Amino acid sequence: MAKAFFRLQKFLRRIQFLLFFLTAAYLMAGSLLLLQRTRLVLQQGSRGAPSNQALPAPEDTSRAGVPRSLQSPRLPVGTDALQEPAPGQQHSPRWLVSRNSELRQLRRRWFHRLSSDQEPLQTAGFKAVKHTAEHKGTYMGCFNHDSRERTLKGAVFYDLRKMTVGHCQEACAERAYSYAGLAFGAECYCGNTLPAAAAAAEECSSECKGERGSVCGGLNRLSVYSAQQPRAGARPLRRNVIYRGCFRAPENLTDTFPASLIQRNLTVEMCSEFCSKKEFPLAVIRGRECYCGFPTRRFSLREGTDGRRCGGSHNASSAAGGGYCLVYQTPVQDTRCTDRKFLTTKSKVFVALSSFPGAGNTWARHLIEHATGYYTGSYYFDGALYNKGFKGEKDHWRSRRTICVKTHESGKTEIEMFDSAILLIRNPYKSLMAEFNRKYAGHLGYATDRNWKSKEWPDFVNSYASWWASHVLEWLKYGKRLLVVHYEDLKQSLIPKLKEMVEFLNVTVTEDRLLCVENNRDGNFKRSGAKQKNFEPFTQEMKDLINRYILTVDEALKGRNFSGLPREYVPR
Repeated sequence: MAKAFFRLQKFLRRIQFLLFFLTAAYLMAGSLLLLQRTRLVLQQGSRGAPSNQALPAPEDTSRAGVPRSLQSPRLPVGTDALQEPAPGQQHSPRWLVSRNSELRQLRRRWFHRLSSDQEPLQTAGFKAVKHTAEHKGTYMGCFNHDSRERTLKGAVFYDLRKMTVGHCQEACAERAYSYAGLAFGAECYCGNTLPAAAAAAEECSSECKGERGSVCGGLNRLSVYSAQQPRAGARPLRRNVIYRGCFRAPENLTDTFPASLIQRNLTVEMCSEFCSKKEFPLAVIRGRECYCGFPTRRFSLREGTDGRRCGGSHNASSAAGGGYCLVYQTPVQDTRCTDRKFLTTKSKVFVALSSFPGAGNTWARHLIEHATGYYTGSYYFDGALYNKGFKGEKDHWRSRRTICVKTHESGKTEIEMFDSAILLIRNPYKSLMAEFNRKYAGHLGYATDRNWKSKEWPDFVNSYASWWASHVLEWLKYGKRLLVVHYEDLKQSLIPKLKEMVEFLNVTVTEDRLLCVENNRDGNFKRSGAKQKNFEPFTQEMKDLINRYILTVDEALKGRNFSGLPREYVPR
């Protein structure tokens, strides 16, 4: 009896082990299938629908009589739930909203994947080149670092993975600063005056994120180095000085500008270097007189005059005296509006900054942050933008510690989570090109000829053109309180439009702060690299498609008592 029981016990143990093994094998096989299916869907999303299976678009009414057998087939496996619209419904806003809802999850996963893929390509406003670990210049010591009253209050950069001492020194030297300070292992500050309060050397104990063995400050501590000198023969000051124009001089130049210099045979480089050392963003030249300062209400740089009144040349030696002066932008940053922080108390109103990708959302965030002094949040996390100073990227989007939250979402549920929204709209032709550039070259680069001529581009247009339209339509339908801002109007009339946005956010700002924003309007968001001249990527078929979407959105805006789309959108 005991022997039989022992055999039964042994058999059950084997069965238990076998069941455990089969369960593990089943789970592993299921995981592999799930990963393969997810990968397939992502690849389909990143390619866009094939041309013969493209996202249906508004078509001419003549297509209504075409038999279904001759029309485009349905989308492939993974998107087969997308229903083919009836021919008569393909012009309607209802179809656009419905189609956008069905594709939202696929696009969202694609957007997240692209953001994470591109993150390593971006740096904190520095050039995308390899820097040597060695640094030049003298170590000045460890100093106290007060983020509210910074001594090194020039340009500020972040790089959470690649910050090095040499990296920071180069960036500060290129902008004509004398000192480079590093904090928290990843933050770089520039200035021309050493901090007053020194700290013990051991308090600067944070290792640089991109350079082992080098010290990059600490908690509220700043490691300060003299800025690295540029290569022999280089003249960065002259290269970085920007001619702003000829302007009527204010009545009292001494009262308007805090610093001045009188120099025989004065040159632009002399004046720019003098003002850079004083940490002023403007160098103003009248004859042999050099003045330094900021744009103010007295001297706002809004009304330039004919350059011939200043001698018809950008050279200081030929600048006429009397009532006119030459104005140059120095490499130094206007710091009156660069201080930013999180809201001290949770916002009672949850505000979205909504736009289609490529519509200038990041630029709008730059303007809002510098105008209000508060960080903006994001529905996503983009490490590249965090490195550029958007600290709200790392904050949870529902924390309500930011003045508004960036989003490209357009579903009913996502929209109704917000109490109000700034809806930023840009010309779809420009938006599509900007997003295509971002997809292949990051936030600041350009896609190559090969990208534009590939099959990716027409597939991209077929899919994304309808998303541009449905994004606006859904926010008009479900948004509770909207301020519609057209990118082109914001670019052309920055101060008036920015005032509207700031008032909508219920923040009061000074005129000088707005002028500072205008002076720093571009930030670090100009695309670099060779831009193609006379380049027309849109075929006539694409134009017909996009123009019909434009008319649909224009009609919807007017139906909600908003101004229609700018005239420049159509015809094309």
